[in-house]
Amino acid sequence: MEGYKTVKRFDVDTEKGPEGGRKRFLYIAACTVNLTAFACGIALGWTSPITPKLKGTSGNPLGEPITTEQSSWIASLLPLGAAIGPWFAGISADKVGRKLTLFSTTLPITFAFVISAFATNIWFFYLARFMCGLSIGGIFTVLPIYIGEISTDEDRGPLGSFMQLFITLGLLFAYCVGPYVEISTFNLYSTVIPLMFLFALYLIIPETPHYYIAKGNMCKANESLKKLRMMEDVSVELNGIQNSVENSLKDEGSFKELFQKPNLRKALILSVGLVAFQQLSGINIVLFCAQSIFDEAAGAIEPEIAAIIISAVQVGSSLMTPFFVEKSGKRFLLIMSGLLMGLSQALLGTYFYYHKGSWNLDNYTYLPVGCLITYIIFYCLGFGPLPWAIMGELFPSNVKSISSTFTASGCWILGWMLLKFFDPVMEVIGIGPSFWLFSGFCFLSIIFVYKYLPETSGKSLQEIQDILCAK
Repeated sequence: MEGYKTVKRFDVDTEKGPEGGRKRFLYIAACTVNLTAFACGIALGWTSPITPKLKGTSGNPLGEPITTEQSSWIASLLPLGAAIGPWFAGISADKVGRKLTLFSTTLPITFAFVISAFATNIWFFYLARFMCGLSIGGIFTVLPIYIGEISTDEDRGPLGSFMQLFITLGLLFAYCVGPYVEISTFNLYSTVIPLMFLFALYLIIPETPHYYIAKGNMCKANESLKKLRMMEDVSVELNGIQNSVENSLKDEGSFKELFQKPNLRKALILSVGLVAFQQLSGINIVLFCAQSIFDEAAGAIEPEIAAIIISAVQVGSSLMTPFFVEKSGKRFLLIMSGLLMGLSQALLGTYFYYHKGSWNLDNYTYLPVGCLITYIIFYCLGFGPLPWAIMGELFPSNVKSISSTFTASGCWILGWMLLKFFDPVMEVIGIGPSFWLFSGFCFLSIIFVYKYLPETSGKSLQEIQDILCAK
């Protein structure tokens, strides 16, 4: 193709296609951008070790314990900010690119950790948690788009599950470090990861070829794809991407169009439905309140240790997800995830129901840990990573940012409602029936996936659109 700049040939065999060592830079890029997900994991797990400290007097920078109302606002301001963050990120992703948007959406969470390190007033913690939410909402919107656009068809499923893996690594960091250091020290440690990302993104990671093509810059698209594939000749794949992007851009995407076209409406229902069931499974209640849940259980394991065990299980499960996605497909994993999450939540609810009654459950104190381990394993294998990965696949380029914004915002509005009103609802119906409620939504998710969701693993973005367009 004329007009392309000469790019230095990589020292690889260009006849074998993007296999083996050829994928090295693609995976480096995916891991680097997912450092933002690591930072999100720290922010999501932050309340579990920090809230108990703020409720006490030892090591409390506020000088006095926070109230239950203040605690609920600290927990719920993050998802409230996360419901707003996608609207900026969605517009920015199309205007200035996926890469620069990831850069800008990581700045608030970085400043939030610094603010929390030196906060001496409750309002600073409110501000910091809201800023964390802004970043999380933006990152959850743009990161799946970026990963979906840099991946090959074969690697999109495994790479899409990296987001959940890095979130769990951030949670493990929060649970392992947070309980054992001062609040200020923990927050300063937390700034290291987003700063590493900002530095690496600026120096190493390219913009996506899809964005360059959408802006009419084929030369930059070619350079980006060569770097990602570690190949000199990417003309075949580049032409395929160009055709896909140009076909989707024939109609200017709009919010109204999401509801008018049957294929886009179907994609929106699937995307919003999956993230809604993710939230309704009770995951944020477990992540934000892990230590408090184990305090309620009064088990034989210290709450801090139990939270670390749960988080370590999350990391292990997330490491297995790329393998299972490639072998089993997304539909099967989501169905198994919903089934096992529902069963474990039902058993956990039963334990709490009788534990709060007159039954002696001293011989079953390890049951809550076992139930939550089972829940976490199958959440990380299915409803943790896959709704976001699927969101990055379902929509054509002209509406991808708009649809991702709507989906992510709706997800976090629901998350805010669950966190804000969980305690009042639990006081009315009890902690046991609360987990039964989450269990019921897990079982409903099985029906939703089985009846409506097509398999997207191993298919090109154009093939997925063809499936959605079919009657």
